[in-house]
Amino acid sequence: MKKIIITIDGPAASGKGRIAEYISKRWNLKHLDSGILYRIIAYNILKKDINIDSIKDIHKFIISDTKLSYRKFKKLRSEQISKIASKIAVFKFVRNHVNNFQREFVKKNLKNNGFVIDGRDIGSVVFKNADLKLYIDVNEKNRAKRRYKQLIDNGEKSIYHEILKEIKLRDKKDKLRKYSPLVKPYGSHMINNNKSFENTINQINKLIKKI
Repeated sequence: MKKIIITIDGPAASGKGRIAEYISKRWNLKHLDSGILYRIIAYNILKKDINIDSIKDIHKFIISDTKLSYRKFKKLRSEQISKIASKIAVFKFVRNHVNNFQREFVKKNLKNNGFVIDGRDIGSVVFKNADLKLYIDVNEKNRAKRRYKQLIDNGEKSIYHEILKEIKLRDKKDKLRKYSPLVKPYGSHMINNNKSFENTINQINKLIKKI
């Protein structure tokens, strides 16, 4: 199998991560989760008690940030981190920092068979020339239910209606932000993830076999 890049775009809680993990294992591709990068930045901002309402302070931190990585840990999935990540993701200098890291990572790790990368501007901005672009479509209520279950499973108290409200707000921010708004990337395939996971991966495997 040639070295390929598969991008997965879609709104918050659409199942991009789970789908990417499946593709990674099934097709022996390295999974890169772009959302984790924003969450790590958010976590470090919170840890260092940086004023999230100060663009100047955030910019200063980004310039000095040397701890960006794809390392995952449980605290990154808290709702507090999600809100901070969403807030800083609108800044162009933050997005450039994350996007440059991702491109360099792929460039320096050519020994892999390929990469499957998920996020909200991966196929539209970061890797425009990907071999296969997927856009995950899920309605708001299903996404809220999945996010609610994820938080409960992580031991975090949560209210479904608040999660739904937050998802609607995050969608609005993602689609209307000035830099790298959430869009269906040019040349991407729409994947319906409202039904069973088996139904979703069947759609995807047919497309991967073609490349």
